[in-house]
Amino acid sequence: MPYIVGLNSGSSFDGIDAVLCSIEIEEDGHPGRPKYIDGISEQWPEDLQPLVLKAFANDLSIFDLCRLNYAGGAAYAELTNKLLAKAGLKPEDIDVVGYDGQTIYQEPPDREKERDFVASGSQSLVERWTKGGFACGLFIVESGVVAALTDITTVTQFRPIDHALGGSGAPLMQYLDFCSFRKEGPIVTLNIGGIANLQLADTDRHKMMAFDTGPGNVMIDHVTKVREGKPFDAGGALAAKGEVIPDLLARLEGHKFFLRKPPRSAWRLDFGGAHANQILEDYKTASTEDLLATLTLFTAGSIERSVVDFILPRSPIKTVIASGGGTKNETLIGHLRKALASYEVDLRVSDEYGLPAPFKEAIKFATLAFACKNSLANNIPAAGGASSFAVLGKLSLAPRLAKNGGTVPDSVRFNHDRDVQFNCSP
Repeated sequence: MPYIVGLNSGSSFDGIDAVLCSIEIEEDGHPGRPKYIDGISEQWPEDLQPLVLKAFANDLSIFDLCRLNYAGGAAYAELTNKLLAKAGLKPEDIDVVGYDGQTIYQEPPDREKERDFVASGSQSLVERWTKGGFACGLFIVESGVVAALTDITTVTQFRPIDHALGGSGAPLMQYLDFCSFRKEGPIVTLNIGGIANLQLADTDRHKMMAFDTGPGNVMIDHVTKVREGKPFDAGGALAAKGEVIPDLLARLEGHKFFLRKPPRSAWRLDFGGAHANQILEDYKTASTEDLLATLTLFTAGSIERSVVDFILPRSPIKTVIASGGGTKNETLIGHLRKALASYEVDLRVSDEYGLPAPFKEAIKFATLAFACKNSLANNIPAAGGASSFAVLGKLSLAPRLAKNGGTVPDSVRFNHDRDVQFNCSP
């Protein structure tokens, strides 16, 4: 049973997670549910954090973004090497490392433009993005750097192929849910990261759904950082002390994102720092507790709204399995549990199924990478809108797998200008 490593840094940008799992292909030809073995988390290196935030705001030069892309790869490689050291494993023990990279920008598909483009009969591939409204995005953390500095085959960049096939490319959780729950489906999973998303998993992939519900932690975290200097509202304690601001809640619920129909995706341009900063400006006299109480109820309500509007009409589900950092927010989960109970839907946590909630997104990328390395279709067209099944991911082979290479002499490995020898081994 191969070992796989998954890494994740999500839209909330609250650290990097690394997980070690094992996985095997089952009799039906699909991977089974991954078996979680170990995991670690760390903050991004302090000198890289402000650069990523500048990139989010489109305030970083292309030159600095280029170097950040490589430095981010080094940060991911360091965390991978730490995980292997903790587990007592060597690079050759690992089948593949998988991650999507840090999303810097993501533009969801414009479905109306897509339909008009297809109806026009245009054969131009370029016009898919100049006129056709196809999705696109920018995802950093160079896979070649990770492969080189860990000596492990690395797969990343899972979204572009789905985008090119007309898919939303987000969310991506549905493939892991198919692998994990296809024998128990139909079943609904919820991931509350920076953005929250729902997946309807089924044995028949043509019946599956996956779409973003709206904000997860991203605005809650932002307000907490600005007002309190803390990375997040631990346990939802601040929100629990506040009172909901009715007119702000109504304003949030009227966001144009909710006019989109699944498959839909959201990003920081919808519910990010700029949106949260405007709220902070417009409600500068409101207490932190009241703002967080409102944002937390809004997040729970947008999830409830998505379940009621899009899931229950298709499938009489009785269980929602939650994961992601948002499961640690007791106030958020309390709102959501109460709301779903009124529809006789039980809210459970993925830990009960062997998938630790804080690490499920990293497990997702490990599973996607394993499928890519084995040439298995790892998108769900019915869920994301792509025109066909495909193998998502770009593969960078481990240097140790190079054939016809041989040993590099010291005279070649030597930097003659500075009289320093490079050692590229992890």
